Amino acid sequence: MKTIEKKFFDTFTEFQCLILAHMNKGDINGITASHYNIIEFVLRKKGSTGKEIASAFKITPAAVSKQLKTLITNDFIIQEQDETDRRKFILSATEKGKLVIENSETFRKKITRQTMAILSPAELEHFNSLLSKILSEIKL
Repeated sequence: MKTIEKKFFDTFTEFQCLILAHMNKGDINGITASHYNIIEFVLRKKGSTGKEIASAFKITPAAVSKQLKTLITNDFIIQEQDETDRRKFILSATEKGKLVIENSETFRKKITRQTMAILSPAELEHFNSLLSKILSEIKL
């Protein structure tokens, strides 16, 4: 690995660890980063189903079912039968689930404010442009 590549890898790893460490601090009743992602998906996509989560996250419906069981048991998500299609179950975030997401958004806003305080407006514009370019090209 070239020197700049190693530096970037190390810096990116440290940045990633900062974010993951915060997510793990929110570990309430066994809620993991995967659980958090599901709660956020359900909160943002009203009327979502387990099948849609499986498709969005590219995981099996069985894996989603296992995650949902934990989230429902711990009152982060509720599951209700669809009124028009009795085979379909609609997911919604509970108040407790919404609180987990709000806490994370508070963290993201804090990091955003700190970043804006460190970078000049031109640097911030360039940084944002680079992140947008990366996000538009990376498909996991």
